[in-house]
Amino acid sequence: MPFALKFTPEAHSQYSALSKNKSLKRRYKSVNKALKFLAEDPRHPSLNTHKYDSLTGPDGCDVFEAYAENKTPTAYRVFWCYFPPKKDTDTTGTITILAIVPHP
Repeated sequence: MPFALKFTPEAHSQYSALSKNKSLKRRYKSVNKALKFLAEDPRHPSLNTHKYDSLTGPDGCDVFEAYAENKTPTAYRVFWCYFPPKKDTDTTGTITILAIVPHP
């Protein structure tokens, strides 16, 4: 099932800054790939998605972490939460991107 991606203002700002920094071009490409996989299937093996227990999302939702990079110093991570379809007729859930940051 495909998911719609929605960005918080903070995540949008981080993504935009990453896209404009030429020295982080490789990381931007990795983040784009991770976002594509996240929209297609949040359980994609390369994302290593897992619940991030120390954060709580909007409305108390669970926050998850997905890897954009791995085995790299300050590897980038995508923090997100999932909202199921609002109506029975909707087939697309929404993934809200909360932050795109180097590994904390």
